[in-house]
Amino acid sequence: MTNVAAEERRAPAGTACRAVDAVKVYGSGEAAVRALDGVTVDFEAGRFTAIMGPSGSGKSTLLHCLAGLDDLTSGQVFIGGIDLTTLSEKERTLLRRDRVGFVFQAFNLIPTMTAEENINLPVDLARRDPDRKWVERLVSILGLGDRLDHRPSELSGGQQQRVAAARALSSRPDIVIADEPTGNLDSHLGAELLSFLEQVVRDFGQTIVMVSHDPVAAGHADRVVFLADGRVAGEMHHPTVDGILDRMKLLET
Repeated sequence: MTNVAAEERRAPAGTACRAVDAVKVYGSGEAAVRALDGVTVDFEAGRFTAIMGPSGSGKSTLLHCLAGLDDLTSGQVFIGGIDLTTLSEKERTLLRRDRVGFVFQAFNLIPTMTAEENINLPVDLARRDPDRKWVERLVSILGLGDRLDHRPSELSGGQQQRVAAARALSSRPDIVIADEPTGNLDSHLGAELLSFLEQVVRDFGQTIVMVSHDPVAAGHADRVVFLADGRVAGEMHHPTVDGILDRMKLLET
């Protein structure tokens, strides 16, 4: 990746990604919407962090800016020591490919590819040899061994999201960005996926940052960061569903 090494900067020890005075404004003039209003927050490596807030609080905007999918109006976003705001679009694309995994609500699998081909896609795009033992471990944990030659249309919604989760992790990225990953799943399948995400954090030291509107989903995280009106409105370590619900009621009043 050209010039990225030169952009490495010292980050707080153990920080996987962070936003510094992040501002995002959509539109201009009287129609301008300030989705992020000076957000500064760190996300610890090897931890599962959820971002929550009322509708319009800026949580999805923050997630997309952290991943380099959207540009800030001002401020900085770092993955490790790399300041994404200093990179060209090509450099950001390469960084996302090499260092970030994604799990979306809509699965976003390639319909013409088998489950196995979808899982290996990030490594194939990077033209690297897959870590076959690692992928086999993911496939085993997710119970996908007998579904690898199936295309997405031949899989249930839960199976498709498990394929998407394996794809996000297949290249062993620095961080996994999960945007409402249980939004299209029923409560049972959602709980299975969240338990898997907890396991890869606990057993393999993966870093996960997840946006969710669901207190039950956020209750699986190690930490919850709350947003309101585009600003950080507090955080909760070792969250419980009841604790999250109480905090959300305060933010929504």
